[in-house]
Amino acid sequence: MITLTEAAQLELSRILSQEGQGKTGIRLGVKGGGCSGFTYVMDFADGPRENDKVFNAERTPIYIDPKSLMMVQGIEIDYTTDMFNRSFKFSNPNATASCGCGTSFAV
Repeated sequence: MITLTEAAQLELSRILSQEGQGKTGIRLGVKGGGCSGFTYVMDFADGPRENDKVFNAERTPIYIDPKSLMMVQGIEIDYTTDMFNRSFKFSNPNATASCGCGTSFAV
């Protein structure tokens, strides 16, 4: 299960419609790197790849490959703004550690 807050949903919809250039959804993944070992990756996608799981299909589809899903299962994605920053925040119940910026984690 992947959960998006309403703020994250609105921002993903906005980004997809304004910058997605005809893409149909967002790909969420994990790659090695960052100060804690893994980093979240989000990009535009044309549709699901073979074996992808699809979440939030009724609004802005989120496509996740099975390997990444093992590390992000149960994650909540939020979008926050303040006077100086705008960013997606990831609350990952599988993370054993994370960095101060919130985009790098360990499992």
